[in-house]
Amino acid sequence: MRPDTPADHITEAERLLRTAAQYPEDREPLLLRAAAHLELAGARTRATTLYDDLLAATPPPENPQLIRALKAANLWEYGHEAEARVIIDGIRATPPSDAAAWEIVAETLEAHDELESSEAVFSTAVTGLLPSPDDEVPYPSQSLLMGRHRVRRLLGLRHDDWDVLADRLHTGSVPLDELHDPKRLWSLGSSDPAELQAEIARLRSELGSYRTALSRPFPVAVLLWPADELAELLAAYPELESEYPTHAAHLTDLEASLRELSAAGTPNLGIVQGTVPSYEAFAASESASPSNAALLPQYATTLAARGRATPWPPSRTSPCWCGSGTKYGDCHGTARI
Repeated sequence: MRPDTPADHITEAERLLRTAAQYPEDREPLLLRAAAHLELAGARTRATTLYDDLLAATPPPENPQLIRALKAANLWEYGHEAEARVIIDGIRATPPSDAAAWEIVAETLEAHDELESSEAVFSTAVTGLLPSPDDEVPYPSQSLLMGRHRVRRLLGLRHDDWDVLADRLHTGSVPLDELHDPKRLWSLGSSDPAELQAEIARLRSELGSYRTALSRPFPVAVLLWPADELAELLAAYPELESEYPTHAAHLTDLEASLRELSAAGTPNLGIVQGTVPSYEAFAASESASPSNAALLPQYATTLAARGRATPWPPSRTSPCWCGSGTKYGDCHGTARI
């Protein structure tokens, strides 16, 4: 059950903080989730403190630009606009290499009616992260295209190639142009049943997109064992050989499982990488033997909940998830398995 009230969000934040203390190697994603719950509870000062702790940590965080963007968005919400602007200017001066930080900055500006600045940030992000509208678009960057489309519609700008790409990638039942139509605000005050029914349909489509976005941090994850870890695992627990006849078969089965889940409509798929010490620690925490194959999916789910999942599939030109160094499209991303 998802937290609903401020008290629920505080409780969940405290649980995540305890988990971070238990798993220091996962401190960054766990504290980011805790900060998000604190923001939802209205405890924005505490959330800022968590962001500051992460930025001051040794070793430095993996994604400091994302943390700065989240901090700026949070600060602006409780009256620290000047400080938020300074942070945003710093982020724009040192362009992030991932989509999430860009999106948070752009949406923060949009939320405070700075549409021209928001559109400029979205456009800089899209052109910086995507070489051409004709190239394959990684999943995180698709959200940038949708946000850019929305802001440009609010500004009344004509469609360009990136907007056309956003339209093509959009999978909802209601077209993007209709979802992002500024005139929708008028229909909310209409007494015409047909207009109200149409608006309900649009809102349902948007709600589906938001639900997908909210579930991104919690992917359905499949467990990957690197070759050396799998060899160590099977040497210690030969009972698991039936699960993993060979490493090559393990990799093939993993890709096949992900494709089956994708074909069945399962969203937000991911891969988590296992290690023998981590698996043994998990088994001990469950008071079970590591030789019990039933623990394997539970272990994968736990790793995913700790923010350890890598989204699947990668783009066809990105390195394959298996670690071969070959492009995914030329490795496990080929048409046949």
